[in-house]
Amino acid sequence: MTAPATTELQALLSFLHAQRRHVLGILEGLGPEALRQPVLPSGWSCLGLVQHLTLDVERFWFQAVVTGDPAVIEALDDIEDAWQVSPDVPHTEVLDRYRTEAGLSDAVVNATDPDAGPAWWPHHLFGPPHLHTVRDVLLHVITETACHAGHLDAARELLDGRRWLVLT
Repeated sequence: MTAPATTELQALLSFLHAQRRHVLGILEGLGPEALRQPVLPSGWSCLGLVQHLTLDVERFWFQAVVTGDPAVIEALDDIEDAWQVSPDVPHTEVLDRYRTEAGLSDAVVNATDPDAGPAWWPHHLFGPPHLHTVRDVLLHVITETACHAGHLDAARELLDGRRWLVLT
C-alpha cells in the first residue's frame, strides 16, 4: 500500500507537471525572435518569463527554500533581474534550463517529507514565514506556474493568434 503522503505528493506533482507542460506547450513553434519580443509595456518577453520560472520559482523555492542549499542561496545575490535574458544566451538554453530545474525540483519533492518545514526562509524578502511546509511550497509553485502559464497564453495570442488547446 502507498503511504498517503506519497500519494498526495504524486497528485500534487502531477498538477505541477501539467502546468509546466502548458508553459512549454504554449511556446512550441515560436521562433527565437518572437520568444524575445517584449509583449507588454513592462518589457517582459516569453523567454524572460520562462527564465523567471526557472530561477525565481523552481530554483528559488525548491533548491533554496526547501533544501537550504548554500550555493543556491549565495547565487541569489547574483541575479539582478531574472526576467531579462541576455541576447547572447540561446533561447534553447533557457528552455532546457527550465526543464532541468523542474527535474531537480521533482527530486527534492520526492525526497522530502511534505510536512517538513523549509530549511531556509528569506525573511529579508517575505518577513515571517507564510509557507510552513514543503506541501505549502509545492502548492505555491503550482499556483505561480499556473498563473504564468495564463500570462503566456495571452502573450502567445498577442504574438501570433495561437491559443492553447483551442481547435480552430
